[in-house]
Amino acid sequence: MAKHGKKYTAAAAKVDPEKLYQPAEAVALAKECASAKFDETVETHIVLGVDPRHADQQVRDTFALPHGLGKTVRVLVFAQGDGARLAREAGADVVADDDEMINKIAGGFTDFDIAISTPDMMGKAGRLGRVLGPRGLMPNPKAGTVVPDNDLPRTINEFKAGRVEFRLDKTGNLHVAIGKASFEAGKLVDNLAALMNAVKRARPAAAKGTYIRKVVLTTTMGPGIKIDTNAAQAMEVKE
Repeated sequence: MAKHGKKYTAAAAKVDPEKLYQPAEAVALAKECASAKFDETVETHIVLGVDPRHADQQVRDTFALPHGLGKTVRVLVFAQGDGARLAREAGADVVADDDEMINKIAGGFTDFDIAISTPDMMGKAGRLGRVLGPRGLMPNPKAGTVVPDNDLPRTINEFKAGRVEFRLDKTGNLHVAIGKASFEAGKLVDNLAALMNAVKRARPAAAKGTYIRKVVLTTTMGPGIKIDTNAAQAMEVKE
């Protein structure tokens, strides 16, 4: 069994492992348990009742965090011609519009958080699957990251402002950051509500039985805090 440090042990002592916390309680407790010297990320881990081995039970989508992630989002865009120009004007951090950048990515360059592509560049982006795929960076129409040239400015701005992508892992779980421990509790609650609403909307038609089975909130260095799934699913996004 892994040994934990004094700070983690002290934080874990504040959490009742048998209790299912209300969302606002869990957020307040997560903030209290964040004791690292850096601003810890608040993460949500969700266990879903789907089988990731089946294509018709995949869960993948994007949604907007009302209060952002609290970090700079680096955006790469696969585009050429007018699309490349629009991407640069919209603030894309990297524009892959030539073979030099394509080859650089093929060699392992992944200094970006989101990859967006225009449809005409998906042939070249697709050849980078071995690099982008395992890191969840491959552009995908279902995730809103394959868009025509004229939609690039809007899409880039949305991701930089706090639009987040989530996707099912091989074990049927979602792992999504919803902000920083330094955020006001109310902002984290709002972001959590936005996530839960997005996950509910993304339910595959082929999913049977209980869809959201477990919700756990934690910080980068903190203990897991179980949230009442019924309360989490009942959360509403404030207009």
